[in-house]
Amino acid sequence: MTKILVVDDEPQILRALRINLTARHYEVAVAADGSSALREAAEWHPDLIVLDLGLPDIDGIDVIHGLRGWTRTPIVVLSGRAGNQDKIDALDAGADDYVTKPFGLEEFLARIRAVSRRAAIQEAELASIEIGDRVVDLVGKTVSGGLRLTPTEWHILEILLRNPGKLIPQRYLLAEVWGSKHVKETHYLRQYMAQLRKKLERDPVHPVHLITEPGMGYRFIP
Repeated sequence: MTKILVVDDEPQILRALRINLTARHYEVAVAADGSSALREAAEWHPDLIVLDLGLPDIDGIDVIHGLRGWTRTPIVVLSGRAGNQDKIDALDAGADDYVTKPFGLEEFLARIRAVSRRAAIQEAELASIEIGDRVVDLVGKTVSGGLRLTPTEWHILEILLRNPGKLIPQRYLLAEVWGSKHVKETHYLRQYMAQLRKKLERDPVHPVHLITEPGMGYRFIP
């Protein structure tokens, strides 16, 4: 059963969406503010998040940024903000779709289904990423040939593979993997990237997939 977290500070909307989504065989949890939403997402691991932007404690854009720091769970914004800039800001922050209040229920449900389908396709693609002679499955956390990676190697590799072609700054990787107190410890990254190349690249000395951008960060080239 697909799990949906609905985040809105209007009780009537929470109630209406819970009833209608449950009737269509979704499992539903609700949150009335940004802090509760972040906590619920971390503990419950929903398959999709419906998010209002006008929350009482944390702006919805900041909630999206907080979620995107660790999860690619699809986010459908459901907001009374109808301005183009609001939509652009939400989508740039990492939202997958934007629905403006007041909304038609059937269109909203169609958007949910469409986003869920796209997410399922993306997950299938993440299950078979080729690097050299290996196939990495980010969903099942396996590498072909029985190759084993440490938890830290998995963490670094997953960030890179989920962002193909994109430069991932050193400071971002260090903060995500080791915490914000270690953003200057670049030797951590050099050591682990060397280990990943030895395990995954055909020629670790001349890598073609796990690329260093000197002084900036790292990039995964499919």
